[in-house]
Amino acid sequence: MSKKLTILDIAKLSGVGKSTVSRVLTNDPKVKPATRAKVEQVIQESGYVPSKSAQAMRGGSQKVVGVIISRLDSPSENRAVGSMLNTLYAAGYDVVIMESQFDRSKTNEHLEVLKKRNVDGVIVFGFSDFDIERLKSWQNKSVVIAMDTDVVSSINYDNRGVITQALDHLEQQSLTDIAFIGVDPSDRTTGQLRLDAYLEWCQHKALTPCYQTGHLDHESAYALVDKVLKAGTQAIVCASDTLALGVIKRLQELDREEVIVTGVGGNELLSFLFPNVFSIDPGYATAGERAANLLISHINGESELVHITQRPVLH
Repeated sequence: MSKKLTILDIAKLSGVGKSTVSRVLTNDPKVKPATRAKVEQVIQESGYVPSKSAQAMRGGSQKVVGVIISRLDSPSENRAVGSMLNTLYAAGYDVVIMESQFDRSKTNEHLEVLKKRNVDGVIVFGFSDFDIERLKSWQNKSVVIAMDTDVVSSINYDNRGVITQALDHLEQQSLTDIAFIGVDPSDRTTGQLRLDAYLEWCQHKALTPCYQTGHLDHESAYALVDKVLKAGTQAIVCASDTLALGVIKRLQELDREEVIVTGVGGNELLSFLFPNVFSIDPGYATAGERAANLLISHINGESELVHITQRPVLH
């Protein structure tokens, strides 16, 4: 045929509707195998070339990778995604972003959808209940962020180091009455590891620990302040910048703004708005860039499994 075929032409030649052809092109699992085979045969025999948008949807000749983040409203993950996208776009990749909401089954469903669309690779932000074994089938074309695993390449944060660095910085200012507000230990990284770092530091310094854990949101931290705050409290170390915001709000209400607050996240605006606050940057932006470069390297068959731990930086 001399003219450029359209999706409507393929539909007529296949004896199906236009929407059915679209579902075949996007690897919709609801298409019956016999129908799919018929449409694909017509596509092959006619030399039909799908539009760029259709290619991107199914991960054909267009280079596409998937990114599964935990929460769309996570400041830390957004910093990582920002640098990640810059790297992937510069390398000619389009990106499909999906949200896991810390849900194991939802993440597995996302991985299945991305596989059916034949994307070139995937980056996943890990969490405690994440089914890491599901990435084995990606044949070394996947990277996990925020988890330390030997199953696939991983970029992890130094969860103990971010708290230890904050505590050491406070000690250098001759502060020793330090409380801690964290995340429930059921979260093995932000929760358990960061709490462990505080407890071990207190034990090493022969200090009595004073801490509370709750949810990873500022409302939870706000409510926990009264449970750790004493007359002599000099500082409160928080497991994240989000928690620090809640702590700051409650301290202001209690007229205890002399208490120094630390967070984790490297949010420069936090320190700018509240001079008595400083934040440890676990290296979120660097992790995103590294994850993207590592995935591209895997896709090109240029590297073996790699495991990286980001080093924290004081802001």
